[in-house]
Amino acid sequence: MAYDYELEVARKAALEAGRAILEVYFEDIEVILKSDDTPVTRADYASNALILDRLIHAFPHHGFLSEESIDDPIRLEKEYCWIVDPLDGTKEFIKKNGEFTINIALAKEREIVMGVVYAPVKEELFFAIRGEGAFMEKEGQVTRLHVSERLVDLYALKSRSHETIRYAELLAKHSERILVIHRMGSAYKGCLIARGDYDIYYNFGHTMVWDTAPVDLIVTEAGGYFRQLDHSFFKYNTKKIKNDNGFLILNRPENRLE
Repeated sequence: MAYDYELEVARKAALEAGRAILEVYFEDIEVILKSDDTPVTRADYASNALILDRLIHAFPHHGFLSEESIDDPIRLEKEYCWIVDPLDGTKEFIKKNGEFTINIALAKEREIVMGVVYAPVKEELFFAIRGEGAFMEKEGQVTRLHVSERLVDLYALKSRSHETIRYAELLAKHSERILVIHRMGSAYKGCLIARGDYDIYYNFGHTMVWDTAPVDLIVTEAGGYFRQLDHSFFKYNTKKIKNDNGFLILNRPENRLE
């Protein structure tokens, strides 16, 4: 398959970073506030350094964009750019609920062509290559992912740490269509929709490109629907790294909530 080597490098980097994160996870966690008042820990920085070291060594001529590194605009001149969130769901990491992930994606000409999401505590690694499907690796077994076919009695997800009144009102408005609502953290939410466990998630807040990059592809390759709230596609490795338009993830577009 195309991008097999890139996938293997990203996979190994994610697994190695996961081990480094878990070394901190089972200790007393020191929390630092960044300039934007979001939390960061030693695990974020350790994971970031490890992943970028592996990627830069393997792909020295690519561009790189990571949450915990200074944005180098040279990436905009590159055909390929790696987009990394070394610890997505730092609040969940601090709470020690296991709902955090490592996000690694490769963009080519504004589109994601390969993505990896690893949940270290759950030992679940989700991955996709554009046009080749989405998969989950767990306990040495690889399973192809497919979204559910549900059109009634839907399973919805809410953010554990970033709930909005607008989404709560939307879910209440469509309560007759929704059977279950669960809270969940990080990019893991999208992976659970890709796996068929859940059907709906809306995000009305702002996000960064590293929050959505790999799970966008994983959901899409599993047959799901991943869009901005205006139903447009995301573009990656652009000058703007913040998305103020929100996004939605659906098992099927017919299940959108208006």
